Amino acid sequence: MTRAGFCDSKPLLDLHKKADERRAPLRTWSNACGPKDRWQPVEVEESRMAPVKMEPERRWERRLSAQTSEGIIMGFNEDSLMHTAADGCVEESVFLYPHGLQGIHSLQALVPSLLRHEVETALEKLDLAWDRVFAWDMFLDMMRTQTRNSLPNADLPRHFTDSTRSVLVDWLIQVHEMMHFQEETLYLAVHLLNRSLRQIKVTTVNLQLLGMVCLFLAAKKEECLLPEVSGLCYLMDHTYTSHQLLRMERKILLGLKFDLSYCPPLHFLLLLASIARSSAKVVWMARYLLELSLLEGQCVVFLPVQLAGAALCMSRQVLQDPLTPEGEAAWCLASSVHVGSETALLRIMHILASAAGKAHNRETCATFIKFSSPETMHVSRHPGLKNTAALLGICT
Repeated sequence: MTRAGFCDSKPLLDLHKKADERRAPLRTWSNACGPKDRWQPVEVEESRMAPVKMEPERRWERRLSAQTSEGIIMGFNEDSLMHTAADGCVEESVFLYPHGLQGIHSLQALVPSLLRHEVETALEKLDLAWDRVFAWDMFLDMMRTQTRNSLPNADLPRHFTDSTRSVLVDWLIQVHEMMHFQEETLYLAVHLLNRSLRQIKVTTVNLQLLGMVCLFLAAKKEECLLPEVSGLCYLMDHTYTSHQLLRMERKILLGLKFDLSYCPPLHFLLLLASIARSSAKVVWMARYLLELSLLEGQCVVFLPVQLAGAALCMSRQVLQDPLTPEGEAAWCLASSVHVGSETALLRIMHILASAAGKAHNRETCATFIKFSSPETMHVSRHPGLKNTAALLGICT
């Protein structure tokens, strides 16, 4: 049992309750301004990259989308490289790095100068880079670090199910919304939760404590003001003591080896949307779809840039966003940042379509309520999201 607020004693989460007894607090989304207004400049530590000798015998090709005319998937694909997907299917990889992570900086010589210019402009406009000189290096670092803590599969420990995880993530979304944390805090908290469930032994009784501590650690990394430990215990109806919370925090940090680094898919989404000259409604719809992916356990195996690209592509198709010739060229350029095969992109879109089609009547409805306010342009109530069959048709 937990509390919905500091002055509200109504239950917020009980994993043993029936589905219809759980509720999500009706609150307006505090982020009324555009996505770029929520960004705060972050300090990036410049790193030295050792030169890697390019091998002339490697062959690369530019891949264009054969099934969809809405966007271009461009990668530099080694002919002999194959990749096994999470479902066991073998698919051709269009991974961006010819020599693994060590060859990431060779992307600078491969990607057209126009894309580099657009990336630098977008990062500067989003206040993600203080100095335009380092913007491209920051982008390369984003592409590199996203693979560092990727999960090999979506399997959970035997005591937990995807349904239990979804209920916990839905509750974290409510607590995050109530505390007016930054969006990056939520994505980092869920990422830490996904890693902790696989690397730390925890019982079902302490599952809620694990989720709260992950949110607390994410807030320590992303926020300027932190809640008191006693306040966090109050939100959990004093089911756990402050000593237990701090002990769990130490356990998580040791289990994760103090590695809290993460580049959230929201960063890539705003970057791609800026390059593609997307409208405000397209961005809000993509943000809604991207947050729905947090509830889906199948999405943990995909890279953040893949999730962002799929959410933005599906948003454009749901809203049937018309593009001018200039806008179409910008969208093709933004699509070239996507890393991965077309099969992976369509699979993510299929998962998002299924989640969006049932979001309005499922038990974990915090995200649906959050994006149904006027500040978010009522994107979660868009008629195009209610027909699951039509949504799945988009992804074929």
